[in-house]
Amino acid sequence: MEFKKAERLEHLKYDIRGPVYQKSLELESQGYKIINLNIGNPAAFGFDSPDEIVHDIIMNMRNAQGYSDSRGIFSARKAVMHYAQTKGIEEVGITDIFIGNGVSELILLSMQALLNPGDEILIPSPDYPLWTMSVSLSGGVPVHYECDEAADWNPDIQDILAKVTPRTKGIVIINPNNPTGAVYSKETLQAIAEIAETHKLIVFSDEIYDKILFDGAAHYPTATFVKETLCVSFGGLSKNYRSAGLRGGWLILSGAKQYAKSYIEGILFLASARLCPNVPTQFGIQTALGGHQSINELVMPGGRLYKQTNLIYDRLTAIDGISCVKPRGALYLFPKIDLSKFDIRNDDQFIYDMLVEQKVLMVPGNGFNYKGNDHFRIVTLPTIDEINEAIDRIEAYLNSKRRLSVPAADEVLS
Repeated sequence: MEFKKAERLEHLKYDIRGPVYQKSLELESQGYKIINLNIGNPAAFGFDSPDEIVHDIIMNMRNAQGYSDSRGIFSARKAVMHYAQTKGIEEVGITDIFIGNGVSELILLSMQALLNPGDEILIPSPDYPLWTMSVSLSGGVPVHYECDEAADWNPDIQDILAKVTPRTKGIVIINPNNPTGAVYSKETLQAIAEIAETHKLIVFSDEIYDKILFDGAAHYPTATFVKETLCVSFGGLSKNYRSAGLRGGWLILSGAKQYAKSYIEGILFLASARLCPNVPTQFGIQTALGGHQSINELVMPGGRLYKQTNLIYDRLTAIDGISCVKPRGALYLFPKIDLSKFDIRNDDQFIYDMLVEQKVLMVPGNGFNYKGNDHFRIVTLPTIDEINEAIDRIEAYLNSKRRLSVPAADEVLS
């Protein structure tokens, strides 16, 4: 007798830790050293959680032995509430905050509380694939709207409008964006908010990178533009505070909450069923949000993240056949390969060959539900030396695959 996985998992994928990642683990078990550029895990590259966060968690460990309120401890929720107020999000109370075991848990919870079979959620393409997966796992239908590379990866507003149907329940915004690094303007966010309000859609705004901004980019919370419908905003400790393993995230409800009482009851029901979020980490949230924001020194000119992002961008775009929209936020670049210049079929082959031949692990663009087959994502967290070594290997591989003549268009497409 064979026990098979659930059918609903059959067509889902999470390539950030997918088959190629499993291949990298196999190679590491054989003694190979892999340059891991597949996941935004700051600790793996020497970015430590701020000492004061770790200190307060340790000092409160005795107070963290029991279950907390299903929404989270009071001090953590109060800190998130105050943070929302400082960002200009109106009428957020203590009961509008839910703490979670990372934003990942809260994304899945927010979809499970909402969706019935066949309900649609609009999701950007490219996206962070957990959004697509969570919608599908919850019985919904992910519908991808296009983000335009020629417009610095901003959402295509007309494409969003064209994809709204009577089954559409909500729209997802990822800003700053993973994987493209785009940071959206006020005008873009206002336009999406107007669509949501007109068509009575819930807005889900993933803002986990809201402090990781470069070259004067400004982040505007989506919730400040959403008044006539519900807005669900997400943030956490993982990226801004380099504390991914602590699994501390939060969900903020704002906007027209009076129209979402049943849905909010559903969120509370699921939050209660998991008993509570992990308690020790919650004692670091108030410290994180109210303390010194060390991320600012990392993203300013001369800061480590700033220098690393610029180095990767400069080196990759210096390679003939590679182009890239320069990221304005987050921890990634999403470069494009001109397949007409190389004997490379697609992004899957590029990523697999880079791992097996060059021992560099990245993620193909199609892993982010992008319709093209010629992009890849690379993280900006490695040290300068690691970056130079990785780009040297990318360049060596591409040079080994470079065509001596440019093929006809139908040859590239085949």
